[in-house]
Amino acid sequence: MQNRNYTAYLFQKTVFVFENYLLYKYIQFIVKCIVYKNILVPHAGTPAGDKALKHAVHIAKSNSSEILILHVIEALQRPPTFALSGTESKALRREFQKAEKQSVINREKEMKVKVEHYKLQNINIKYKIVTGYADEVITKYVKHHKFDLIVMAKRRKLSGIKRLLSLGSVSRKIVEIGKCPVLLIDA
Repeated sequence: MQNRNYTAYLFQKTVFVFENYLLYKYIQFIVKCIVYKNILVPHAGTPAGDKALKHAVHIAKSNSSEILILHVIEALQRPPTFALSGTESKALRREFQKAEKQSVINREKEMKVKVEHYKLQNINIKYKIVTGYADEVITKYVKHHKFDLIVMAKRRKLSGIKRLLSLGSVSRKIVEIGKCPVLLIDA
């Protein structure tokens, strides 16, 4: 009787191990099937954005993915010009346009450096700079292009339970559109 119980026990253990092995192999198969070919990295030009980009590069290396860095430059808020003369108003507008163009040029240089750095590591990476509001531009871009993954930093710094439950306004909107998985990097 005792031998029979022991044999039944061994049989159950063998079945359990075999089932776990099959489950393990199935999970490995599923993970191999999940391939991120197009990765979007919204980058604000901050160290947090650099951290998110590093995560995207790591994923891209294992999947031979293409990364697009999307940098959004928010338009400068112009002061009211109703108290200025016509020529003063035009001069102020020109100065703002010049400042916006210089901002784009500066960001271009920064993004080129980042892209060249990763291209030397055989990463397929490019960048795009757009002017507008970050949440609107990114959500529009995600809706009109095919991405398999979005990797971005979340900005908000809170403590306690609030930290777990809250996102920044831009990251929250990106998660809400739900077109693809979003990896949020807490920077």
